[in-house]
Amino acid sequence: MSKTPGAARDAAAVRIGGVRAGYAALALCLLAPLPALAQSAPNLTALRGLAPVSVLAAGEAGRAALDANLKITGDIQSGAAAQPLLLPLEAQRQLALRDAFITDGNAAELADGLGSKLGAIYQARARYTDPKTFTNVAQSVEDLLGYTNNVAKSDSNAGKYFFANATTNGKAPVSDAAMAILTERGGVTDVFGRAYGRPAGSQGSDAFGNARPFQTLPTLFAYRGDDYFGRGSHSLDWLHGPNQNLTDSPSYPSGHTTYGYTEAVILAILVPERYQQMIARAAEYGNNRIVVGAHYAMDVLGGRAVALHAVAHLLANDPAYVGQVRKNPAVINEMSHGTNEAVAVADYQAALKAARADLAAFLRDGCGDAVAACAAADGGRFRDPAANEALYNATQTYGLPVVHPQTARTVEDVGRLAPEAGYLLTAAFPALSLEEANAILTETQGPGGGFLNDGSAFGVYARLNLYAAAGKAAAAAGRKQTLLQPTR
Repeated sequence: MSKTPGAARDAAAVRIGGVRAGYAALALCLLAPLPALAQSAPNLTALRGLAPVSVLAAGEAGRAALDANLKITGDIQSGAAAQPLLLPLEAQRQLALRDAFITDGNAAELADGLGSKLGAIYQARARYTDPKTFTNVAQSVEDLLGYTNNVAKSDSNAGKYFFANATTNGKAPVSDAAMAILTERGGVTDVFGRAYGRPAGSQGSDAFGNARPFQTLPTLFAYRGDDYFGRGSHSLDWLHGPNQNLTDSPSYPSGHTTYGYTEAVILAILVPERYQQMIARAAEYGNNRIVVGAHYAMDVLGGRAVALHAVAHLLANDPAYVGQVRKNPAVINEMSHGTNEAVAVADYQAALKAARADLAAFLRDGCGDAVAACAAADGGRFRDPAANEALYNATQTYGLPVVHPQTARTVEDVGRLAPEAGYLLTAAFPALSLEEANAILTETQGPGGGFLNDGSAFGVYARLNLYAAAGKAAAAAGRKQTLLQPTR
């Protein structure tokens, strides 16, 4: 595998334990015991952002949204929703079965969003040969994906038991600071279990709360197919086990969706010529969690917001998100894989730069032409921009009703509420200023008033439309670059 140049490596990422060590100050962090399962400051921020779900049952609009959540989820799962999918429904179900395995160590399952040519080159090198063994295109890419995924995954995992029964693992109570997130707004746990007749611990439900759709839907479409490794499988194998047992794994938010958007956005930034297609792949990946019966629409929307929020703060080099030692953990709630090495990223933007250089060189060598030319050579399911946009738009709100009318009636100023969000565009299109990027995010934001869009900074992320924003950002960056070219 290619290696990041020494100078860039020193500024970007340090791998600790096994292969390479450095940054003595960061390494010393490993010597200090950390409280088991304690919520970090970023975790608490994510929990506050996700917490509007906890009060839905207290009002008429919220109860209507909960009812719609179950109905929409059931229609998607059964196929009655007739979504604008990129594949025929049966083929989409087969993809959903393969997507049940999380390739978080190398983003391999998501990389088909790079197009039929670049995706094939990427996936030929980045593969999982078994559930615990994977390869990558470059060490810098592995380090970037590993650190990013673990930051976002930590936020998503923190919500699982918190919103189920106010614990960190089903049994240990959360901190006072975390509990205050619920009590200050009058929130309750197990919102989905209570709303759908499967309260925690009841027959057929989750032991801890927030039972999943395969436990609450009146009917479930179950089917056979091949899994990620080409082995004969069944959708129930990834719900009840043995491949993955989610019967006592709380539903909200969707960890798979957090992974899908996190690593899809990273690939989009690393290969900006495929930004919109990678966002469409993320939308498809999250939607596939509904198709297979594992998650509700609200779970997917929550997982998406968690991912975009975490990645934006990383791109901004927010001190609360960078400079930490992150280790790929054991399986937590949903499938997670990776090396046992810890990675510390001191400067996220430098780590991104190193990974971009290595990935660009790898793809250029593999395709024998400029990356842009190979990115355009796409005969796969993402070749039609109109179809990609239709799929993304179908997943923007899933048609859930308005819960917060005050934000439904306004266009929220992204630069004022969540200024770091603009990095989601400037990292891929550096010709844009942060102010220009945030203006584009403001202009393209999706419908307001959703169950998470309560006027908070986190709620803005639930409303972002990165598919539309990326199209405008690419065009604006292209115009600026043209104007800056010297005249002859």
